[in-house]
Amino acid sequence: MDQAGRLNFHHLRYFWAVAHAGSLTRAAGRLHVSQSAVSVQIQQLERQLGHPLFERRGKRLVLTEAGRIALDHADAIFAVGDELVHTLDGHDERARTVLQVGALATLSRNFQLDFLAPVLGRSDVTIAIRSGAFAELIGALETHRIDVLLANAVPAREPGADWVAHALAEQPVGLIGSPALAAPGEELAAILAREALLLPPPTSSIRLGFDALVDRLGVQPTVAAEVDDMAMLRLLARERVGLAVVPPIVVKDELETGLLQEVAPLPGLVESFCAITRPRRFPNPLLAALVSAAAGAR
Repeated sequence: MDQAGRLNFHHLRYFWAVAHAGSLTRAAGRLHVSQSAVSVQIQQLERQLGHPLFERRGKRLVLTEAGRIALDHADAIFAVGDELVHTLDGHDERARTVLQVGALATLSRNFQLDFLAPVLGRSDVTIAIRSGAFAELIGALETHRIDVLLANAVPAREPGADWVAHALAEQPVGLIGSPALAAPGEELAAILAREALLLPPPTSSIRLGFDALVDRLGVQPTVAAEVDDMAMLRLLARERVGLAVVPPIVVKDELETGLLQEVAPLPGLVESFCAITRPRRFPNPLLAALVSAAAGAR
């Protein structure tokens, strides 16, 4: 490799410092150099790599997609020195591919596990899962801080947004509860009128469909709890607080053991699951296979 093609690790170190500090000023302070010196080093690195590494949003510096890739490599490169020391000290650390996953806080944990099953336990993969609201996570996707967003609802896409929602699964929604609350052969309307219910919040797609269903049936249900966390709905159902309106996948372990059972299906109600991604020049090598496997299992 000629001199012009060699990566300048001095430039890379300055970039790495800015990426982790979040600003030129903080990085310059930590490096004990002037802000202009840091800026020049980064500009030289950008020219050598042929891609902008940061974009300015107001007073903030945000990594571009190329910047996120460069940071991942810089983290690995500057970890090599530590690995060398650890190896000579008798430690052996293997390089691992990191998959950054965002998941809506309301999303079924069982669905997340099913999606990630092909890479769970792999010695060469580290999975980082971040939960939150859609607006927060779609922002993380757009700034390359996560590779994929797992969701059970897809809001309208804003003009200019380039993310893509891959349909992965569709689960029927049922009325789930303790076997003691079940009455074989009883009409759905009678069950809904008699038993207290555990419902997702009014803004969820499941709740919208459920409210339409009870309106058609002419039932005024008793709501014991409204919860936006499917795991909490499952726990409340296990405690016999009421019958939960959830997809069976949320409580599949309890259904298999008989702790809970589907008291009645809810006709026409389904929950759709999707993986939201952005087109990337440098995609995570794990992602395409995971999305294809999940979509192929439908």
